[in-house]
Amino acid sequence: MKITLTLNGNKHQVDVEPRHTLTDVIRDACGYTGTHLGCEHGVCGACTIIVDGEAIRACLMFAIQADGRTIRTIEGLAQGNTLHPLQEAFVKHHALQCGYCTPGFLMLATHALEKNPDITDAELQDVLSSNLCRCTGYQNILAAVQDARDTMRTPS
Repeated sequence: MKITLTLNGNKHQVDVEPRHTLTDVIRDACGYTGTHLGCEHGVCGACTIIVDGEAIRACLMFAIQADGRTIRTIEGLAQGNTLHPLQEAFVKHHALQCGYCTPGFLMLATHALEKNPDITDAELQDVLSSNLCRCTGYQNILAAVQDARDTMRTPS
């Protein structure tokens, strides 16, 4: 089947088999390898992306379900060489070690902060608890997202 995806503002027409997941097509057919495939069961969150303004697990969506939809991946966060405030905060707070889960956490946090810029610490902790990290213990990830939230809502 031929489908069209808008990935980070760029249109991609790709031929897919109905059984292909969105993660596979984003990575293999479109070349956006920042979206990681972890558990393939929607549990770990490594494949979290934003589709039409909602955070989703790309391993649970067939590519044909995304035909005509707007998708944001980790590659769409930075503006050229300028990192997104969340990316800057992850660096500042050492919120990554191996980095495998990082794209999923960044996209989940992006969605949460865009949806609710005044999200509380407790709400952030609840949202972030849906993704898994085997390296950091989550404290630095939470601190980074809190810092980014505070930076993003402070008027420039």
